[in-house]
Amino acid sequence: MTTATHPYDALMDITARPKAVFVRGAGSYLWDDSRKRYLDFVQGWAVNCLGHSPPAVAEALAAQARRLLTPSPAFYNEPSLKLAQALVESSAFDQVFFANSGAEANEGAIKLARKFGSLHKNGAFEIITFEGGFHGRTLATMSASGKKAFEPLFEPKVSGFKKAELNDIASVENLINGNTVAVMLEPIQGESGVWPATDQFLRELRALTEAHGLLLIFDEIQTGMGRTGKLFHYEHTGIAPDIMTLGKGIGGGVPLAALLATERASCFEHGDQGGTFNGNPVMCAAGLAVLEEVGKPDFLKQVGETGLLLECELQKVSVRHGLGGVRGRGLLLALDLRLPIAPGIVAQAFEAGVLLNAPQLDTLRFMPALNVAKAEIAEMIGCLDEILTKAGAARRVA
Repeated sequence: MTTATHPYDALMDITARPKAVFVRGAGSYLWDDSRKRYLDFVQGWAVNCLGHSPPAVAEALAAQARRLLTPSPAFYNEPSLKLAQALVESSAFDQVFFANSGAEANEGAIKLARKFGSLHKNGAFEIITFEGGFHGRTLATMSASGKKAFEPLFEPKVSGFKKAELNDIASVENLINGNTVAVMLEPIQGESGVWPATDQFLRELRALTEAHGLLLIFDEIQTGMGRTGKLFHYEHTGIAPDIMTLGKGIGGGVPLAALLATERASCFEHGDQGGTFNGNPVMCAAGLAVLEEVGKPDFLKQVGETGLLLECELQKVSVRHGLGGVRGRGLLLALDLRLPIAPGIVAQAFEAGVLLNAPQLDTLRFMPALNVAKAEIAEMIGCLDEILTKAGAARRVA
């Protein structure tokens, strides 16, 4: 479709999109080309951790763009060195590889695990992942994912991924054999509807992988960078994985991701891994700005408090309308609707100027900016409440 203003047909049609064209963003709000304002509780799927066009990120991008865009990854650049050091100092890891997307970071984690297996585990290459998991859209990360919709696509898949059940340690143990090199999972499965691994399960998983000499990989693409009230989700558990991937929030809105590993797991040799834009100084300058903001005193405490407020308000909505529970942690939450009405609610909210996400037909997912205001939470809850009230009245009439 082409209108007088926008040639929609020039873009590949790979997903259903409303016809609104967004032209400006600030904090928790977006504006389209008709000047309509939208309250955004999706934020690019947890990408804009500081909201739309945060001044700290915009200023860092502009300043770095004036200095150096890229010298190529064949050379060091200052922002990538600084961001790598800051991430190491803030985490349990020793080395960092920068990438452009979460899928690329996860692809790197898979390659690193297989390299480890070739060097230290007699060629072991299998990685245990989980039903319902989502790790990206490359062939390998789709193969690692446990998303049912991926199963018939782009066959043949990459082999070497066995699927266990989340929060069932026996299902993991039963899959371990001489070819197993690692276990990989999201601490909270986002795409399948915000299903958390329990802290106890993650501790059991750490003990099991250590007992068998396996690597433990946390995909923190969505849970990392403060989303759950800690800088990294693994900090809630008292254990640490061998490898962790970051994406989405680490760039605050620009394409940036990272693969972090302990010294033991860091076994890439020259030529094993690379990429034209990996460690790009402009993107890393944005990452440094994000980390500085998220690392400010009381920022993560505020995320935890705001997350509890949002959870409490969603629970009240659930009680008022006879819905299911609220799942998740911090500012990554889901509301179980118990009925396949989520897409309809998302569409009605869009018309009312509120952006929501439906990862499943019966589930709404909430991923606001980490600095979302209490008044903005109240505005979203009011909109959702009104939609559900109308839907309930319609059902009663029917």
